[in-house]
Amino acid sequence: MEDRILKTEYSEVMRQSYIDYAMSVIVARALPDVRDGLKPVQRRTLYDMYELGIRYDRPYRKSARIVGDTMGKYHPHGDSSIYDALVVMTQDFKKGLPLVDGHGNFGNIEGDGAAAMRYTEARLQRVTQEAFLGDLDKDVVDFIPNFDETEKEPSVLPVKIPNLLVNGSEGIAVGMATSIPPHNLGEVADAVKAYMANEDITTKELMKYVKGPDFPTGGIVINKDELLSIYETGIGKIKVRGKVATEKGKGGRINLVITEIPYPMIGANIAKFLQDTAALSESKKTQDILDISNQSSKDGIRIVLELRKETDVESLTNLLYKKTRLEDTFGVNMLAIAGGRPETMGLKQILKASVDFQYEVATRKYTSLLARETERKEIQEGLIKACNVIDLVIEILRGSQDRAMARACLVEGKTEGIKFKSRESRIMAAQLLFSEKQASAILEMRLYKLIGLELEALIREHEETLANIYRYEDILSCRETMAQVILQELDAVKKAYGRKRRTRIENAQEAVFREKEPEETEVVFLMDRFGYAKTIDCAAYERNKEAADTEYRYAFPCKNTGKICIFTDAGQLHTIKVADLPFGKFRDKGIPVDNVSRFSSEKEKVVFLTNQSQLNLNRFVFVTEKSMMKVVGGGEFDVSKRSVAATKLEEGDQVLSVKAVHEGFLFSAVSEDPYSMVKELVLRSKSGYFLRFSLEEIPEKKKNSIGVRGMKLGEQDRLEAVYYLSANGENQIEYQDRLLSLNRIKKGKRDGKGVKMTGGIS
Repeated sequence: MEDRILKTEYSEVMRQSYIDYAMSVIVARALPDVRDGLKPVQRRTLYDMYELGIRYDRPYRKSARIVGDTMGKYHPHGDSSIYDALVVMTQDFKKGLPLVDGHGNFGNIEGDGAAAMRYTEARLQRVTQEAFLGDLDKDVVDFIPNFDETEKEPSVLPVKIPNLLVNGSEGIAVGMATSIPPHNLGEVADAVKAYMANEDITTKELMKYVKGPDFPTGGIVINKDELLSIYETGIGKIKVRGKVATEKGKGGRINLVITEIPYPMIGANIAKFLQDTAALSESKKTQDILDISNQSSKDGIRIVLELRKETDVESLTNLLYKKTRLEDTFGVNMLAIAGGRPETMGLKQILKASVDFQYEVATRKYTSLLARETERKEIQEGLIKACNVIDLVIEILRGSQDRAMARACLVEGKTEGIKFKSRESRIMAAQLLFSEKQASAILEMRLYKLIGLELEALIREHEETLANIYRYEDILSCRETMAQVILQELDAVKKAYGRKRRTRIENAQEAVFREKEPEETEVVFLMDRFGYAKTIDCAAYERNKEAADTEYRYAFPCKNTGKICIFTDAGQLHTIKVADLPFGKFRDKGIPVDNVSRFSSEKEKVVFLTNQSQLNLNRFVFVTEKSMMKVVGGGEFDVSKRSVAATKLEEGDQVLSVKAVHEGFLFSAVSEDPYSMVKELVLRSKSGYFLRFSLEEIPEKKKNSIGVRGMKLGEQDRLEAVYYLSANGENQIEYQDRLLSLNRIKKGKRDGKGVKMTGGIS
């Protein structure tokens, strides 16, 4: 057979492959099914445990056995994903209704991980066996081939409760994610009953039953009025606070005790809360906390903050709500697979999908049961009929040469070859006409069935079968009767496994905490050539002024409540809060400015620094390596953002110099005075050209403009330096190992070529 080469567009292949991958992740991995509220890995794990016989009333089995069997038969995606799913289904602090009974270390609420699967054991919870897997033998759901078509697995479990709401779900797919909070089983059951009684019920009316989420960790939902919108759209944010109480401590002190935490705080965030609370004391935002201890145990959360006697508890609690995760947000996105596709659903839509599924399961269940009972009825009637003519049946069996001859006589009335005691027996035998199933039951019937009591039991069993058939037919033919059956099963689950609500729902005022404003004082900002910055007291600077001016690249006064502006060669302006810089002694090291701003010393370098309070008082001269120049009003840089573009640059260009101008005075590195009267400047290129012209020739532009050309440069030439000439004397520089007096350079005009210098003597 000749090979065929199929040509196709590569982009189309990539597009289709990515779509296939995305849909596989969305439908078969990350999102739960709205009908049973389970992801595929959870469903497969529970079904595998059911198949292995790991029931609630049987011994635990090693988790490794469960994981290995699930991976080999149903879920070939690695053991860690299966074990992680198994662990979560055991954790009562994550699930409102745990589905697996774990034995061993399955982790804890503080984020400690579970032990390895070879050490832990598990079995099904009773509720899982009864309400999730109980009717699998009654053909209630479709079974589909597994990944290698060697086994069959259920496409969905016949769950009797809206598990998507009861246990919630979290998952990240491709381009979408689901985040559904857990709810109270009793409230959800009541909402189902209300919906089944009136399918036109509104979400607002349903929320008389489902008050809101019911987190396993308790806590307080504080935005009650926003819940209606969340449950109507399926999207929103739920604000949750921890539960706080006060106790008397030692020596008359007050203890603030946290007994319930927000649901998003479980895991490593508990340790983060303790760190953040300690940081509040270290940063002097509060001095009321003397000690923090985590006294949590298997009995529940207990975090104790020991406070000073005179502490304003309400103010401190508000501080914890504002600055730590004691108040957190649970993002709701009720996304699930419905009808084979992902869909964001509200409360009513989820209940509708669950109820529709219950009707579908009930219809298939009672259709299957009716078929079984009808078959049993047929057999029972045959056995009763046979018992009534047992002598004739025995005569047929004794007179037949083989089983086939006896069956033919019982079913078709064929008497040829059978020896009868009389002609009347032959005539009666020809009129029996049992069905095939009845004949098989008669041929397999044991003699003890002929005992009187056994016959009576058979008749009673037949009466029960007739009653069951009547009941099943009534259920299947009357939707109201089926609804009653569904509600009875739901009530049974609610009665056996329901519990009181843990999370309180209310409208609470936003936590208000006004930080004590620091007293405004003047400090001195210092930054060395390595980018390490700090602030020191003005008196300390005066005592060490000579050393500070020598060792530090930048040193100028500022307010401790102000900001520092950094202009970089990349044309960016970054701001730093002075309060974020360490205030200390003159010999303290300081911290890199990278740590407290968006400035990156690896990508850009500092060209100029100034105090933000000086922006509106100054104008700024920009000069780039490609000799583009402009003056920009300082008010354009007085912005609240931490990082903005300070100027527009041509491709491949960089800022060479930025200087501040104020009423004819300009900051000069040449002059010893911070500000000097400057009227002229000199541009120097790498190829040795110098151009001197008046500062007034540079036009004022907006910050988002490129500017005007200051000096005509050769094709490969670039500016190397900018000198601002002080009006108070000689301005000399060292150039090519000789002193050059900039004042003696012939004055020209902006946009000139300049003069070639090979050195000079002052």
